[in-house]
Amino acid sequence: MTDPIKAQNWIQQRVQPYLTRTKITCITVGNEVYKTYDHLLWSNLLPAMQTVYNTLVNLGLDKQVTVTTAHSLDILSVSFPPSAGAFRQDLGEYLHGILNFHAQVKSPFLINAYPYFAYKDKPNEVPLNYVLFQPNQGTMDPNTNLKYDNMLFAQIDAVYSAIKAMGHTDIEVRISETGWPSRGDENEVGATPENAGLYNGNLLRRIEEKQGTPAKPNVPIDIYVFALFNENQKPGPTSERNYGLFYPDGTPVYNIGVQGYLPELIYSSASTNNGFFICSLLVLAIAYLISS
Repeated sequence: MTDPIKAQNWIQQRVQPYLTRTKITCITVGNEVYKTYDHLLWSNLLPAMQTVYNTLVNLGLDKQVTVTTAHSLDILSVSFPPSAGAFRQDLGEYLHGILNFHAQVKSPFLINAYPYFAYKDKPNEVPLNYVLFQPNQGTMDPNTNLKYDNMLFAQIDAVYSAIKAMGHTDIEVRISETGWPSRGDENEVGATPENAGLYNGNLLRRIEEKQGTPAKPNVPIDIYVFALFNENQKPGPTSERNYGLFYPDGTPVYNIGVQGYLPELIYSSASTNNGFFICSLLVLAIAYLISS
């Protein structure tokens, strides 16, 4: 994507033909690139984003479609207290340019955040109710005296603080992935349908209420839930195949209150069009619930 010709070909083939029928608002150039520890990729990320954006400008699409990239939470060296949030020093020179780009083109800074991982790694230290949005004592940021009743909001504000420490207060943070697995291996503590239902159900309610974080109370959280379907062929631990709200046949994995809005689904592995139809119905139904 650093090649303008390849970027233009990609957008003209993969984006432009679908814009009249599909609401495409964002192109994510790469996902969690800084987890690769490939410094060539690190160096090429910003030029690729710039080239894709410039191509959108040339095609007159930059007002409809923005450009960003998604990061894992481990780009932070400090995440608590939220007011002390800071990026890793080895990423400073790269993120500085990325942040300037976001500020220039008014695109969001995307983070994949999973409180589940914090609980799984330290179940005796991290209160389960705190990560599931359930009633709990919460935690206090000693620098701001702001109280946090859930970990995800604390993580979002830590990212805002890290961005502010690099000189920007003009960039919106959005969550490009978050979720909770309904099954896991023996060592994956907390991966149950009950916990997954609580996490995603409580999160969707907060989205519906247009809640903001303690540090940004007037900015409603903007979150994409991972994932729509279980991915039965995905490698890795059992949890990786069980983040979905639905099984591939369209039946719910657990109840978070959305299936009542869905039409009866009839799945046929022999019909590709039917599969796309089912997926479209599910996406539309969930998107409607979140936006309303």
